[in-house]
Amino acid sequence: MQKEQWGSRVGFILAAVGSAIGLGNIWRFPYQAFDNGGGAFLIPYFIALITAGIPIIIMEFSMGHKMKGGAPLTFAKMNRKFEWLGWWQALISFVIASYYVVIIGWAINYFFFSFTLAWSGEPVNFFVGEFLGLTDGPFQLGGMNWSIVATVVVAWLVSFVALYAGVKNGIERANKIFMPLLIFMLLIILVRGLTLPGAADGLEMLFRPDFSQIMDAGVWVAAYGQIFFTLSIAFAIMITYSSYLPDDADIVNNGFMTALLNSGFSIVAGIAVFSIVGYLMNQAGGELPDNLSGVFLAFATIPAAINQLPTMSVLVGLLFFLALTFAGLSSFISINEVVVRSLSDKLNAPRKKVVIWYTVIAGVISLIYTTGGGLYILDIADYFINQFGVAISGLAEVIIIGYMFKLADVREHANATSDFQVGGWWNFMIKIVTPIVLGISVIQNFINNFTENYGGYATMQVILLGWLVAALAVIIGIAISRAKWSDESMLSE
Repeated sequence: MQKEQWGSRVGFILAAVGSAIGLGNIWRFPYQAFDNGGGAFLIPYFIALITAGIPIIIMEFSMGHKMKGGAPLTFAKMNRKFEWLGWWQALISFVIASYYVVIIGWAINYFFFSFTLAWSGEPVNFFVGEFLGLTDGPFQLGGMNWSIVATVVVAWLVSFVALYAGVKNGIERANKIFMPLLIFMLLIILVRGLTLPGAADGLEMLFRPDFSQIMDAGVWVAAYGQIFFTLSIAFAIMITYSSYLPDDADIVNNGFMTALLNSGFSIVAGIAVFSIVGYLMNQAGGELPDNLSGVFLAFATIPAAINQLPTMSVLVGLLFFLALTFAGLSSFISINEVVVRSLSDKLNAPRKKVVIWYTVIAGVISLIYTTGGGLYILDIADYFINQFGVAISGLAEVIIIGYMFKLADVREHANATSDFQVGGWWNFMIKIVTPIVLGISVIQNFINNFTENYGGYATMQVILLGWLVAALAVIIGIAISRAKWSDESMLSE
């Protein structure tokens, strides 16, 4: 019996968009566009959105809505042989949650640093030295950074409250607060950035099209990768969230709205970030900043630009890191909900009891990333769980759903309650286009990583913190799938 349900369509859309909009929208999309042809990158990006992102999100919405369960229960209902895929995706979410929370903790710390611009002078040295206390490698943990531990505990408490209160009173209510505030803050940053000297140069650098790069297969792989990872697909979030939709929910329109709002946010974030990067270049005599991607863009390059703002520097710092915090928390809650729902289904256990135990166990594990070696561990685990966990589980999902089930039944379920109907093109994208693109991406990643260790790390570091973590998600997922369900009747509901 379905007990939890979204209170409104707006609440669901805000939650789904809140899950999709995360830290990567703010620091990953701008760099991907800049590094892959500028404005020309938008061509493969939107083709990827139409041919992979939207079809997969509609598929996952339809599956979760039809089966009324988390990913393991959904796949088990479709065929018990494929329950392992749901657990694999849930464990991917577990790994991501364990380190994602630490980045939120950094953002909360930097929010308070913004009052005094504590990073002034050398933002990179402040970030890795004074703040992180970075050691010489991932196996040299050093001590825990207690200021980070404190903010990580705060992030876990926010997630705990949202999850403990339930879907309507917790997750939906939290996103109704986070998402409007996030958009409002981003717009203020956008306006301030566009009024800075050099902003136009930054935007030209971001959007100037280099059409020659469109012929590069790597650009297309990057575009599909960006769409795939930013929409929170293939690690069970959208299946879980859609399981709480009412029976008459408009699956297709919800899918389109979630995907388009997410992409729109990415573009606006890119404009905001690169207008500030353009100002930093203007102040440096046209020299391009060193760090334009990942955590260093957020915690070193942007702070360096904030330092040099003629006015409103403290306000921009406060808004930027509060926006990062809200974007992170909305995604973090959704990632945790995946595991909570999966365990609640399998154990037939009270939700609140599962939330308590999950938060304690996952919270303790996340503390390893608060040590002096935490950034290294985070970097390796994040790369491998995304490049080989999310990508391969997504490939497995579209192949299994596309070729081992009646894909037409999934489409018919989506169309049955939707004003806008999807047709045969949707089947073609799921069965042909997405498997080919993801397959090429996965093969290329394997070749690259067997040719050269990721990030220049030592082989043993990559094996233990990268390959092993990605592999254990599969192995443990298969093991859990073989355990009996506490209430077998759930599989036939």
